[in-house]
Amino acid sequence: MHVVDIDQNNAQQYLIDESFKRPVVVDFWAEWCAPCKQLMPLLEKLADEYAGAFLLAKVNADDQEGISQQLGVRSLPTVMVFKDGQPIDGFAGAQPETAVREMLQKHLPSPWDAKITEATALLDEGDTAGALALFRGAWEESNKALDVTLAYAGALVEANRLDEAEGLLNEIRMVDRDALHEQLMAQIELKREAGKSPEIEALEAELANDESDHAARVKLAVQLTMSAHHRDALEHLLVVLRVDRDWNNGEAKRLYLDTIASIGKGDPLAAEYQRKLFSILY
Repeated sequence: MHVVDIDQNNAQQYLIDESFKRPVVVDFWAEWCAPCKQLMPLLEKLADEYAGAFLLAKVNADDQEGISQQLGVRSLPTVMVFKDGQPIDGFAGAQPETAVREMLQKHLPSPWDAKITEATALLDEGDTAGALALFRGAWEESNKALDVTLAYAGALVEANRLDEAEGLLNEIRMVDRDALHEQLMAQIELKREAGKSPEIEALEAELANDESDHAARVKLAVQLTMSAHHRDALEHLLVVLRVDRDWNNGEAKRLYLDTIASIGKGDPLAAEYQRKLFSILY
C-alpha cells in the first residue's frame, strides 16, 4: 500500500506506528484549497514511483480538525515527513516537483537503488544481458548520476563491452574522476592488453590471408561472441551478409540474430545492429 486516507481511527497506526517501518509523508489538504489539488497528484505519482518506500498519508484538514490542530498545521497545503514517530521535515504551500524530490531524497533510497541491487545480483549469477538492462535503466532514471555511471561502466567492463565502458567514463567531468574511475580505466587497458584467445588469433590470421573466406569469418564471429566481443562479431557477420544475405542456407543471418538476442532486447548495441541488418535486408 502506497497511499492511505487518515482519520481518527487509523491515525496512530499510519502516522506513528508505520513511521517506525518507513517514512510517512503526510499531506494536509482541503476541498476548497486549489494549491492542494495541484500538489496531491504529484505526491501520488511519487508514491507510485517509489513503490512503497514511503507511505503517503492524506489528511483532510476540514474533516480531521483535531489531527491538524494537534500537529500545528496553520496553512494548506502542509506536508510533513514522519520518521520514528516524529515529524522530521516538511514544507507549507505548493512546491515544484524538483523541490519535493529533493526533500524525499534526504530521507529515502533513490528509486533506482533497487535496480542496481538487482542488477548486481544478476551479474553475479551470470545473467549479463539482464544485468546491463537494469544498470542502463537505473543510469537513465538517475539522469546519469556519477555513482550510477560508475556502476554501469563497471558492469560493461565485466561484460567485455570495453569501448562502451570507456565512452561512459570519458563523459565524466575531470573534477569528478576519482579512484574508482581510475581503477575502471586501468581494468579496460588490462583487458585490452590481455588480447584474444589463441583460437581467435588463429582465425584472424587465416582471414588476413584470404578476406573472402566467409567460412573462416563466420567461425571467427562465433568465437568472438563466445568471448563477449559482440560488436566485432556482428561486424564480421555483416561483411558476409552484405555479400550474400543467404550464405550457407541462412547460417550467417541466424548467427547474427542469435548474437543480437544474446546481448538483450532493448540494449543500445542490439538496437544499433538490428538497424544495420534491416538496411541490408530491406
